Amino acid sequence: MTASDAADAGEPDGIPASVGDPRPPRVAVQVAPQHASYAVLRDTVVTLEELGVDVVLTWDHFFPLSGDPDGQHLECWSLLAAWAEVTDRVELGPLVACNSYRNPDVHADIARTIDHISAGRLIFGIGAGWFERDYVDYGFEFGTAGSRLDALARDLPRMRARWEQLNPQPTRAIPIMVGGGGERKTLRITAEHADIWHGFGDPEVIAHKHRVLDAWCERLGRDPRSIERSAGVAGAPARVPEDVRLDYAANAQGFYDVGTRLFTLSLTTPPYDFGPVRDVLAWRDETIARAHGAAH
Repeated sequence: MTASDAADAGEPDGIPASVGDPRPPRVAVQVAPQHASYAVLRDTVVTLEELGVDVVLTWDHFFPLSGDPDGQHLECWSLLAAWAEVTDRVELGPLVACNSYRNPDVHADIARTIDHISAGRLIFGIGAGWFERDYVDYGFEFGTAGSRLDALARDLPRMRARWEQLNPQPTRAIPIMVGGGGERKTLRITAEHADIWHGFGDPEVIAHKHRVLDAWCERLGRDPRSIERSAGVAGAPARVPEDVRLDYAANAQGFYDVGTRLFTLSLTTPPYDFGPVRDVLAWRDETIARAHGAAH
């Protein structure tokens, strides 16, 4: 992230508008497409649907991000198309697709096709890109963080226009999820185009980003509550020692209290530990039950 995107105009005041979001909490799991056969990835996604997760995600890279950098790795959109065929209920999407890797019209067409394969369950996660090895090895121009964000701002309207021109058109208005926390560019792009924003950091950081996003929405004449807020339940994973087991339910509550409504966990390398997923699913169900009880 460049200084032009990271800098902010000071701490926005007030409680984030998202704190009052009436949406129920949802649980997403990102299954990394690395260090596993397709059969393992497929069976994992089926298991997650059976456990009751709401959304299954993957990432859009061409090489592993952890472990052996030259280990097994599969492509994002091909996986999502296959997962759409072996699931019935979960929403699916990339967290997040890299805008640089595909012509925007082709990108829109790929997303539209998977929207149809899944019968309207696709979430179009999109970001500006950052992993330099992908760019170098696959022949894309890396540029700067600022130029990549400018390209994302330019290409999102083109993608949306392509959806309107395709035959058949998407089965629904495909939800757009923008990932990233830059306050001058990324959150402005989010306010202009996104249905979901995914951020990184602990609840204090996320609350600040929510306020910045609210301010952009106000500036652009958009209701800030129209954007669902998403975050990783682990918060800032780099701060957590490997031998420490997080209280994922407590973490989820901390993010919920500042307005997060989509809670993301990650499965990065098999054998996978589904314990945290079960913990957060139980917290989700208890939270929904409490809200239902309060309403009656």
